[in-house]
Amino acid sequence: MTDPLSTRLERMSDSVRRHTTLRPRVAILLGTGLGGLAGRITAAARIPYAEIPGMAQSTAHSHAGELVLGELAGVQVAAFSGRLHCYEGHSAQEVVLPVRLAKALGCEVLVMGSAVGGLNPQYAVGDLCVLEDHLNLMGVNPLVGPNDERVGPRWPDMIDTYDARLRALGRRVALERGVTLHRAVYAAVMGPNLETRAEYRWLRSTGADVVGMSTVPEATAAVHCGLRTLAFAIVTDRCLADALEPADVSKIIAAANAAEPVLAGLITSLLPRLGEAV
Repeated sequence: MTDPLSTRLERMSDSVRRHTTLRPRVAILLGTGLGGLAGRITAAARIPYAEIPGMAQSTAHSHAGELVLGELAGVQVAAFSGRLHCYEGHSAQEVVLPVRLAKALGCEVLVMGSAVGGLNPQYAVGDLCVLEDHLNLMGVNPLVGPNDERVGPRWPDMIDTYDARLRALGRRVALERGVTLHRAVYAAVMGPNLETRAEYRWLRSTGADVVGMSTVPEATAAVHCGLRTLAFAIVTDRCLADALEPADVSKIIAAANAAEPVLAGLITSLLPRLGEAV
């Protein structure tokens, strides 16, 4: 018989705690273009995913696949350097294991970053967004299946998936730093292919501002287990149906990397001020 989810998470967290006594308050999920933030952390431990029992392995480009525990801007953090994606062949339940492990380690807040395509014509390549809502068009949900009440409720309410007070703090810090921060609705698709012209046109008609292949499973699991969530995104290409150019993945990654210092600086400035968002 398969162990309950709570038992598996306890086994994973016990494995992590053998490496350090640090007790993180904030989890940071480092997507494309945010891997460099791990280098700003004063690390107490670096644990490859392969050494955490039950953790899936990241295969995406530029995703290191390790858990970094340490301090950033005076805040104890658990940084997951290497996001898992359903398009890699992982189940939705495997994709959200970093989120659930973060909660098991004692984290209260989840901060995420990702690369997205810009559907809103007002967004330029390199712009930053804070997510206000999302559309789950992936066809998967990490909460499907038996529910472990020790992890979270059967029927979580998604009305405030991205914490309003954290979003307000993010906008305030961005304004102080002179960073333009768009408010965005995120459309999550499975991938790994990019979308057709018709799909981009339809996505925009639904009210989506950006499109990506991650974030929503993790945000759903965060609501389920009680983590307050703040999600940022870097616009790495413009997805305007009537003005499309052939996608160049190397340019997309380059755009994410170019904007990374701005987003990393924003997150670093925000962390010690989380008390303002209670």
